[in-house]
Amino acid sequence: MNIIECTKVGKLYTGEHTPALRDVSCTVAEGEFICIIGASGCGKSTLLKLIAGLEEPSVGTILKPARVSMSFQLGALLPWRTVAANAALGIEDSGLSRQVIARRVDAELARVNMLAYKDKYPSDLSGGQRQRTGIARALAVEPEVLLLDEPFSALDPKTTAELHDDLIDIWRQTKKTIVMVSHLIEEAVSLADRVFLMKDGTIVSEFPVTLPYPRRESDDFHREVMKIRREFFR
Repeated sequence: MNIIECTKVGKLYTGEHTPALRDVSCTVAEGEFICIIGASGCGKSTLLKLIAGLEEPSVGTILKPARVSMSFQLGALLPWRTVAANAALGIEDSGLSRQVIARRVDAELARVNMLAYKDKYPSDLSGGQRQRTGIARALAVEPEVLLLDEPFSALDPKTTAELHDDLIDIWRQTKKTIVMVSHLIEEAVSLADRVFLMKDGTIVSEFPVTLPYPRRESDDFHREVMKIRREFFR
């Protein structure tokens, strides 16, 4: 069953002559993990914002569930709020009681191994901890679709590898649909069920990835990476 359907979607920003997106058509199945890759400026983050509802398409249609949340690079945390207060940001005006909000925040912070840091401020956290907090905030709204915009691009390789493993665990535990933007082919192959390759504002190729998890530096892994790389640089 498809949870997202994009049909001939285009986006032209005011004052621009070249569309950021053109003729984008794709589907995402419920519970699927999709990774969108492409060169800078190809439209991948624009597509994510349209799915999130942060912007509207100029043409075409996007069918998606009502509950969609998004996590940005390094969590995009408010520096004057604690980890717990940042994680609660999306549900403070939901009408839920303080007790219910506190329980949900604690549960999601525990899921990302941040409960012990709930009273800390962003300035006290590492980059990986800030990203974990941002993911907890996105999960706290109980979305049907979790969107991730290059969440690990500013982190060191060791932290990134740890977060890759944690993200796969979260995906398996919650059964959320995940759509993630990345600039790394290796990262996409490590995580996704399917990889969408974008060029010049549209999706030009889709690559299913069926390797078992965890996906490490094996011959099969490198074959998948090279298959996408050849198309990426064509």
